[in-house]
Amino acid sequence: MSLADVDWSLIPEPADDGKAAHLEGMDVADLSLPVTDGGTVNLRSLPGLTVVYIYPMTGRPDKDLPDGWDDIPGARGCTPQSCAFRDHAAELRELGADHLFGMSTQTTAYQAEAAARLNLPFGLLSDAQGAFSDVMDLPDMVVHGERLLKRLTMIIKDGVIAKVFYPVFPPDQDAANVMAWLTTAQKG
Repeated sequence: MSLADVDWSLIPEPADDGKAAHLEGMDVADLSLPVTDGGTVNLRSLPGLTVVYIYPMTGRPDKDLPDGWDDIPGARGCTPQSCAFRDHAAELRELGADHLFGMSTQTTAYQAEAAARLNLPFGLLSDAQGAFSDVMDLPDMVVHGERLLKRLTMIIKDGVIAKVFYPVFPPDQDAANVMAWLTTAQKG
Protein backbone atom coordinates (compact mmCIF):
# COMPACT_ATOMS: atom_id res chain seq x y z
CA MET A 1 0.00 0.00 0.00
CA SER A 2 1.46 3.38 -0.94
CA LEU A 3 1.11 6.50 1.19
CA ALA A 4 -1.56 7.82 -1.15
CA ASP A 5 -3.60 4.64 -0.66
CA VAL A 6 -4.16 4.98 3.11
CA ASP A 7 -7.87 4.70 3.84
CA TRP A 8 -8.13 6.96 6.90
CA SER A 9 -11.68 5.73 7.55
CA LEU A 10 -10.12 2.41 8.63
CA ILE A 11 -7.75 4.07 11.11
CA PRO A 12 -9.16 5.06 14.52
CA GLU A 13 -9.43 8.83 14.86
CA PRO A 14 -7.91 10.33 18.01
CA ALA A 15 -10.23 12.19 20.37
CA ASP A 16 -9.45 15.59 21.85
CA ASP A 17 -8.53 14.64 25.40
CA GLY A 18 -7.84 18.27 26.36
CA LYS A 19 -4.15 17.57 27.02
CA ALA A 20 -3.00 20.34 24.64
CA ALA A 21 -5.47 23.02 25.77
CA HIS A 22 -2.85 24.77 27.93
CA LEU A 23 -0.35 25.32 25.10
CA GLU A 24 -1.73 28.32 23.17
CA GLY A 25 -0.25 31.54 24.52
CA MET A 26 2.51 29.68 26.36
CA ASP A 27 6.19 30.58 26.05
CA VAL A 28 8.13 27.79 24.41
CA ALA A 29 10.61 26.01 26.68
CA ASP A 30 14.07 27.59 26.66
CA LEU A 31 15.86 24.38 25.68
CA SER A 32 18.08 23.38 22.79
CA LEU A 33 17.14 20.26 20.86
CA PRO A 34 19.35 18.29 18.48
CA VAL A 35 18.31 18.51 14.83
CA THR A 36 19.07 16.14 11.98
CA ASP A 37 21.32 18.67 10.22
CA GLY A 38 23.85 18.16 13.02
CA GLY A 39 23.16 21.31 15.00
CA THR A 40 20.80 22.27 17.78
CA VAL A 41 17.74 24.51 17.81
CA ASN A 42 16.20 26.54 20.61
CA LEU A 43 12.61 27.16 19.46
CA ARG A 44 12.19 30.01 21.94
CA SER A 45 15.01 32.01 20.36
CA LEU A 46 13.86 31.72 16.74
CA PRO A 47 12.49 35.01 15.36
CA GLY A 48 9.30 35.12 13.32
CA LEU A 49 6.95 32.22 12.69
CA THR A 50 7.99 28.65 13.36
CA VAL A 51 5.89 25.60 12.52
CA VAL A 52 6.63 22.44 14.51
CA TYR A 53 4.67 19.30 13.78
CA ILE A 54 4.99 16.63 16.45
CA TYR A 55 4.45 12.96 15.69
CA PRO A 56 4.71 9.65 17.57
CA MET A 57 7.40 7.94 15.47
CA THR A 58 8.41 7.29 11.92
CA GLY A 59 8.63 3.75 10.72
CA ARG A 60 11.63 2.38 8.87
CA PRO A 61 11.64 0.00 5.92
CA ASP A 62 13.97 -2.37 7.81
CA LYS A 63 11.93 -2.46 11.03
CA ASP A 64 8.38 -3.55 11.79
CA LEU A 65 6.00 -1.12 13.47
CA PRO A 66 4.88 -2.10 16.98
CA ASP A 67 2.14 -4.73 17.14
CA GLY A 68 -1.29 -3.12 16.95
CA TRP A 69 0.10 0.22 15.70
CA ASP A 70 -2.79 0.84 13.31
CA ASP A 71 -5.30 0.24 16.14
CA ILE A 72 -3.91 3.05 18.32
CA PRO A 73 -5.89 6.26 17.68
CA GLY A 74 -3.56 8.84 16.13
CA ALA A 75 -0.52 6.58 15.82
CA ARG A 76 -0.57 5.86 12.07
CA GLY A 77 0.47 8.55 9.63
CA CYS A 78 3.86 9.99 10.56
CA THR A 79 5.34 9.50 7.10
CA PRO A 80 2.31 10.95 5.25
CA GLN A 81 2.39 13.92 7.64
CA SER A 82 6.09 14.53 7.01
CA CYS A 83 5.66 14.13 3.26
CA ALA A 84 2.80 16.67 3.25
CA PHE A 85 4.99 19.23 5.03
CA ARG A 86 7.80 18.42 2.60
CA ASP A 87 5.52 18.91 -0.39
CA HIS A 88 4.20 22.23 0.97
CA ALA A 89 7.40 23.62 2.51
CA ALA A 90 7.79 26.35 -0.13
CA GLU A 91 4.15 27.40 0.22
CA LEU A 92 4.48 27.53 4.00
CA ARG A 93 7.50 29.85 3.62
CA GLU A 94 5.50 32.05 1.23
CA LEU A 95 2.77 32.25 3.89
CA GLY A 96 5.27 33.50 6.47
CA ALA A 97 6.67 30.36 8.11
CA ASP A 98 10.30 31.31 8.70
CA HIS A 99 11.17 27.91 10.20
CA LEU A 100 9.73 24.41 9.83
CA PHE A 101 10.57 21.33 11.90
CA GLY A 102 9.22 17.92 12.73
CA MET A 103 9.70 16.53 16.25
CA SER A 104 9.48 13.16 17.96
CA THR A 105 11.04 11.31 20.88
CA GLN A 106 13.17 9.26 18.50
CA THR A 107 16.92 9.78 18.50
CA THR A 108 18.54 12.08 16.00
CA ALA A 109 20.32 9.12 14.38
CA TYR A 110 16.99 7.33 13.89
CA GLN A 111 15.36 10.49 12.53
CA ALA A 112 18.26 11.18 10.14
CA GLU A 113 17.37 8.02 8.21
CA ALA A 114 13.79 9.24 7.73
CA ALA A 115 14.87 12.79 6.84
CA ALA A 116 17.18 11.43 4.13
CA ARG A 117 14.80 8.74 2.83
CA LEU A 118 11.89 11.18 2.61
CA ASN A 119 14.03 14.02 1.18
CA LEU A 120 12.85 16.46 3.83
CA PRO A 121 14.00 20.05 3.18
CA PHE A 122 13.82 20.82 6.91
CA GLY A 123 15.22 19.32 10.07
CA LEU A 124 13.69 16.86 12.52
CA LEU A 125 14.10 17.70 16.20
CA SER A 126 14.75 14.97 18.76
CA ASP A 127 13.28 15.08 22.25
CA ALA A 128 14.63 11.62 23.06
CA GLN A 129 15.38 12.63 26.66
CA GLY A 130 11.86 14.06 27.11
CA ALA A 131 13.06 17.37 28.57
CA PHE A 132 11.10 19.55 26.12
CA SER A 133 7.91 17.50 26.31
CA ASP A 134 8.12 17.41 30.11
CA VAL A 135 8.49 21.19 30.47
CA MET A 136 5.75 21.85 27.91
CA ASP A 137 3.56 19.04 29.30
CA LEU A 138 2.94 17.70 25.80
CA PRO A 139 0.35 14.95 25.34
CA ASP A 140 1.99 11.56 25.18
CA MET A 141 1.29 7.84 25.15
CA VAL A 142 3.21 4.72 26.08
CA VAL A 143 3.42 2.01 23.43
CA HIS A 144 5.17 -1.22 24.37
CA GLY A 145 7.00 0.57 27.17
CA GLU A 146 8.18 3.45 24.98
CA ARG A 147 7.05 7.04 25.59
CA LEU A 148 5.80 8.61 22.36
CA LEU A 149 4.29 12.03 21.74
CA LYS A 150 0.76 12.39 20.45
CA ARG A 151 0.43 14.13 17.11
CA LEU A 152 0.02 17.90 17.31
CA THR A 153 1.25 20.97 15.47
CA MET A 154 2.32 24.28 16.98
CA ILE A 155 2.70 27.62 15.27
CA ILE A 156 5.15 29.67 17.31
CA LYS A 157 5.58 33.42 16.91
CA ASP A 158 8.75 34.86 18.44
CA GLY A 159 8.93 32.14 21.08
CA VAL A 160 5.23 32.10 22.04
CA ILE A 161 2.75 29.46 20.86
CA ALA A 162 0.16 31.28 18.72
CA LYS A 163 -1.82 28.23 17.52
CA VAL A 164 -2.07 24.53 18.30
CA PHE A 165 -3.68 21.90 16.10
CA TYR A 166 -4.71 18.93 18.27
CA PRO A 167 -5.64 16.26 17.65
CA VAL A 168 -4.35 16.09 14.08
CA PHE A 169 -6.33 13.77 11.82
CA PRO A 170 -5.93 12.75 9.12
CA PRO A 171 -2.19 13.42 9.35
CA ASP A 172 -1.69 13.98 5.63
CA GLN A 173 -3.97 17.06 5.86
CA ASP A 174 -1.98 18.75 8.63
CA ALA A 175 0.13 20.95 6.33
CA ALA A 176 -2.99 22.09 4.44
CA ASN A 177 -4.67 23.02 7.75
CA VAL A 178 -1.62 25.02 8.80
CA MET A 179 -1.56 26.82 5.43
CA ALA A 180 -5.27 27.67 5.78
CA TRP A 181 -4.67 29.10 9.26
CA LEU A 182 -1.67 31.13 8.09
CA THR A 183 -3.70 32.50 5.17
CA THR A 184 -6.53 33.55 7.49
CA ALA A 185 -4.08 35.03 10.03
CA GLN A 186 -2.52 37.19 7.31
CA LYS A 187 -5.94 38.60 6.39
CA GLY A 188 -6.86 39.33 10.01
